[in-house]
Amino acid sequence: MKAAQFHAQEDLRIEEVPEPTPGPGQVKLRNAFAGICGSDLHVYYSPEAAGLDFDHPHPVTGSTLPQILGHEFSGTIVELGEGVDDVSVGDRVAVWPIYYCGECPACLRGMFNACQKIGFHGLSSHGGGMAEFTTVDATKLHVLPENVDLGMGALVEPMSVAWHAVSRSGVESGGTALIAGAGPIGIGVWFALKARGIAKVLVSEPSADRRAIIAALGATVVDPVNEDLAAAVATLSDGNGVDVAFDAAGAGPAVTSSLASLVPGGRVVVVAIHERPMEFLPTQLVMAETEIAGALAYLPEDFDAVIEAMSRGVYDTTGWVQEVALEQVVDAIHSLRGGAGAKILVQAD
Repeated sequence: MKAAQFHAQEDLRIEEVPEPTPGPGQVKLRNAFAGICGSDLHVYYSPEAAGLDFDHPHPVTGSTLPQILGHEFSGTIVELGEGVDDVSVGDRVAVWPIYYCGECPACLRGMFNACQKIGFHGLSSHGGGMAEFTTVDATKLHVLPENVDLGMGALVEPMSVAWHAVSRSGVESGGTALIAGAGPIGIGVWFALKARGIAKVLVSEPSADRRAIIAALGATVVDPVNEDLAAAVATLSDGNGVDVAFDAAGAGPAVTSSLASLVPGGRVVVVAIHERPMEFLPTQLVMAETEIAGALAYLPEDFDAVIEAMSRGVYDTTGWVQEVALEQVVDAIHSLRGGAGAKILVQAD
């Protein structure tokens, strides 16, 4: 079968590899689509900076290079392993791709998404979604309803990152929110807020192209470089400040401007990965009793919630999702690195 295998920094090849066979408790999937994530870009250009150690077997999965990429993906079950009886051949599924140790402090608190030895199917495993087939534990499957297609199914993973961030914010229906950054996760945060009844949302994004994409979906946008962000927040919140703000940009100014936009007692949720440190004055938190929280990945219940919202028609891929063939994955990575496009789905078969 064909697969996109990562061998070393900036060395990703489309190769012929053996088809996998499901073991006990596993299923074999014919992969449909796999999204290119920011993590894939980090792996391709600088795996060490991404915090990945490919020089040693992964402590949970035991995997080493080469690694088939693709951790946000969907597929159709084509074979059942021994003991699998709660799903059927032909079921269309999204895959919760996390591997966790079950023993660290995070796991013991049920925070499997923050496992100290965390791994992902398609980043640190023996397979991935950027191949014609893969095998996964049946426990990781989330069956898609009939009205959620496989393209949308591949978006369940990144949209669950955003859904989990909104859960961490504590915002309730009728609240107000600011989103800094209109990339795929920022778009996902906007959809998650919409699904939960939060209609007063402002999206801050310096890129004209990204502002246009999310505005076409119905969002209210502001250019934080050339327009007055504080005035836009005041208009949205009747001068009070927003209840919650989300850093989906991964830049220091996104955090500082988010803090300045909060109502007293409000919360900033950092869902983006920052590549460099930033400075801020902690007294800001003290004087208004505001908070900063982090949000990492997702839990299985986030997958369920996103799929349910997709079945209600909350999500719309118009203008921000495009599809490419497996052979085009390297060109697509280069394109995303250069700032073009939003979300690219690789056709696995």
